[in-house]
Amino acid sequence: MQPPSENDSEIGFKSLTEAIDTTSSGGLLVFHIFGALAEFEHDLIRERTKAGLAAARVRGRKGGRRPVMSASDIRKAAAMLSDSQITKTEVAAHFGVTRTTLNASLKRMELAA
Repeated sequence: MQPPSENDSEIGFKSLTEAIDTTSSGGLLVFHIFGALAEFEHDLIRERTKAGLAAARVRGRKGGRRPVMSASDIRKAAAMLSDSQITKTEVAAHFGVTRTTLNASLKRMELAA
């Protein structure tokens, strides 16, 4: 590590309401301890969230939004699209969804087959 030069400024943090002063070695220690505790708490929350999601998957639950179109709606949409006179925009409007949703539903049906 290089010694401080003339251009380096020593910047510290002094709290007016708490006894935290990073310009002293004791205050810097407290500041680092708070940071380590915050990181530890964050890691605990992340681990618990992952464990909860895994437990839910074991019980047959999966995350995410429920599909807008049912399997029968997707089959009907695919049948409608077999007619070259009907556009995807018209089919999407018929089912009250966007073209993006229609495309995603059709793709999901293809992957399931």
